[in-house]
Amino acid sequence: MAIKEDVETGNNSVGVEAREPLIRKERNATDEATGSHKWMVYFSTFVAVCGSYEFGNCVGYSSPTQTAIREDLSLSLGEYSVFGSIVTFGAMIGAITCGHIADFVGRKWALRISTAFCVAGWLAIYFAEGVWALYIGRLATGYGMGVFSYVVPVYVAEIAPKDLRGALTTMNQVMICSGVSVSFIIGTVLSWRALALTGLIPCAILIFGLFFIPESPRWLAKIGREKEFEAALQILNGKDADISAEAAEIQEYIETLQKLPKARMLDLFQRRYLRSVTIGVGLMVFQQFGGINGICFYVSNIFEEAGFSSTIGTITYAILQVVVTALSSTVIDRAGRKPLLLVSATGLVLGCVLTGLSFFLKVHDWAVSAAPILAVTGILLYIGSFSAGMGAVPWVIMSEVFPINIKGVAGSLATLVNWIGAWAVSYTFNYLMTWSSYGVFLVYGAINVLAIVFIVVLVPETKGRTLEEIQASSNA
Repeated sequence: MAIKEDVETGNNSVGVEAREPLIRKERNATDEATGSHKWMVYFSTFVAVCGSYEFGNCVGYSSPTQTAIREDLSLSLGEYSVFGSIVTFGAMIGAITCGHIADFVGRKWALRISTAFCVAGWLAIYFAEGVWALYIGRLATGYGMGVFSYVVPVYVAEIAPKDLRGALTTMNQVMICSGVSVSFIIGTVLSWRALALTGLIPCAILIFGLFFIPESPRWLAKIGREKEFEAALQILNGKDADISAEAAEIQEYIETLQKLPKARMLDLFQRRYLRSVTIGVGLMVFQQFGGINGICFYVSNIFEEAGFSSTIGTITYAILQVVVTALSSTVIDRAGRKPLLLVSATGLVLGCVLTGLSFFLKVHDWAVSAAPILAVTGILLYIGSFSAGMGAVPWVIMSEVFPINIKGVAGSLATLVNWIGAWAVSYTFNYLMTWSSYGVFLVYGAINVLAIVFIVVLVPETKGRTLEEIQASSNA
C-alpha cells in the first residue's frame, strides 16, 4: 500500500533513489549505442511501418474509386457513403481489441493478426460482385487499420532510443501518407479491382519481415521473459553494445509499475493516470473532428465541386502530404512536439477558412473565378498543415505518455475515440456538404481553434526524454 501511495504522489523513495541514477546511466548507454549499431532499429521500424503504409492504402482507396465502383455495381450515394465509412467501424473494433491483443500475444503477433485481416479484406473487395462483399471487405481492412494505428507507433516507440524516437515514430505518419498518396495517384490509372490488389504488397512485406525483427524489449520485460528481453535489447543496440544500464532502468521501472493493481478501463480515470489519458485521448478527438477524414476520403469530389481539376488537385494533394510529413519527421526531435502541433493547428484553421470562403463565394456567385483558386489553396494548406503536426504527433505523444501498465487499455481507448471521430466525420461529410458547402469548413475551423487552446494548456513537451522519464512525470 505504501508503494502504491508513493507512486501516486511522485515523491517515493523508489522513484527518487532508483530512477535518477538509472536515467543517467541509460543516457550514457544510449549515447554510446547510437550510430552504426542501430541498423536493426531502422530495419525493424521499416517492417513495422509497412503496416502504416497498409493503413494509408485503406484510407486512400475510397476517393479515386468512387465513380467507378458506383457505376460498375450500381451503388447509390448512400451505399457508397456506407462503403467509404464502414472502414472506420472495423477500425473501432480493432481499437477496442488492439491493446489487449498487443499485451497478450505481443506487438509482433498483433501485427500479424492485423495483416491477416487486411489480406482477407482486399481479396473480398477484389472479388466483389455486390454491395455486401464490398462492405465485408472494407470492414475487415478497417479492423486491420484499427490494430495497426495503435500497435505500429507503440512498437516503434518501445524499440527506439530517445534521440531517434520522435523521428522514427513519425515514420508511422509518413508511411500512412505515402499509402494514401500512392492510392490517390495510381487510382487514376488502375481499375478499382486492380487497386485493391496493390494493398496486398505491404502485407507481404510484413508477413516475411516479422520473422527477422525482435519483439519489443519492454513488452518482454513486462511479461517476465527476461532472457528474451535481454536478447532483444542486445539485437537492437548491436552485439558489442553495453545494455546493462538500459536493461536495469527498464526492469526497475516495470517492477515498480507491477506493484500497482492491473489497470482496467475505469482505472484510467484515477488521479494518477488522468492527465496522461486526457492528453492522449484529447489529441485524438481534435485530430479527427478537425475534419481530416472527410476531406481525405472525398478530396476528389471537393475539387470537382469547387470547379478545379480533380486529377491535378488530388495528385498535388497526394505529393504534398508525403513531402511535408517526411520533412516534419526530420525536425520533430529538434523542434519538439508542441511547437509542431501549434503550427499545424494554426494552419488547419487558415486552410478551413480559405476553403469555406471559396465555397461561400461560389454559392453566392461572387468572384467566381477566384473560388477554385481559394479552394485549392485552402485544401493544400490544410493537408500540408495536418501533415506537419496533427497527423503524426498525437500518435507519437500517445505512445510516449501512457505508462506501460495501462498502455494496453489506455491505447485502446485513445484509438477507439480516434476511430469514432473518423467514422463520424467521414460518414457525415457528404451530407454536411449538401447542408452547407462552406459551413462545414467553418465548423472544422472552429474545432481546430479549440485544439490550439488544448495544446497550449495541457500538452507537455516530450522531446529528448526517455519513456520512463515522461511517464513518471505525467503521473506525478
